Amino acid sequence: MVLRVGYVYSGIGGKGAGESALELDRRKIRDRIAELREELDAIRKEQGVRRAQRRDARRVALVGYTNAGKSSLMRALTGSDVLVADKLFATLDTTVRALHPEVKPRILVSDTVGFIKKLPHDLVASFRSTLDEALEASFLLYLADASDPTFRSQLEVTRSVLREIGADAVPSKLLLNKIDRVDAETRAALAAELPDAILLSAKDASDVATLRQTIIAFFEATMVEGELLVPYAKQNLVPEVFEVARVTAEECDASGRRLKVLAHPATLARLESMLKR
Repeated sequence: MVLRVGYVYSGIGGKGAGESALELDRRKIRDRIAELREELDAIRKEQGVRRAQRRDARRVALVGYTNAGKSSLMRALTGSDVLVADKLFATLDTTVRALHPEVKPRILVSDTVGFIKKLPHDLVASFRSTLDEALEASFLLYLADASDPTFRSQLEVTRSVLREIGADAVPSKLLLNKIDRVDAETRAALAAELPDAILLSAKDASDVATLRQTIIAFFEATMVEGELLVPYAKQNLVPEVFEVARVTAEECDASGRRLKVLAHPATLARLESMLKR
């Protein structure tokens, strides 16, 4: 009889029951990694087109450790049906929805892939490529599970990866989610330790409404006033102006349609350049 480590053999020199449990587990992991890589490749191809279409949109990205409650908060902020599951990589693609109720111009909220420690080396580069939403966002919401005693180390994992891609320069706010799961003493201690953080529960409508106003206030502070002259020959551009800026007044004269607007400086500059061509 011939014995070999990792395989079960029966008879003289013959392969019997097949692979050991360890070999099977390894093969399943390799197969899963291959599947994830294929999904990520497909996602990357689609995201370039999506970002080009959203270049003037005001964008918020939810980032944080896996199972911190990002998808639940996403659903609460946008009124959308996004996948909520207590498992790794439940959110692989970047889901993007408009803040609800909508404001003008719209604010888009992105739910990014969850972070984990010791991500398999083969997947590190692929997963980071899905985080371009965080790098290109105007405002990051760092989400942590306040009921998890290890949330501080998990938060550092998130910050570490975002530092590596340069997203640590993006304005941000720390959200301690699932605060309904901690007692009053722990809540008070967290508020004292992290005074700039927002303590909330994605299940509490009033908490979500307060966060929504915080998001809106952030973008309102960055808007500037401007005036655009839309020549009559370019009236087809008016809907785009209304889409990416807030029109506060309008009138018509011999030159065309004059619009007073509130917009982000970069958006206003792009509109002015477009109308002068």
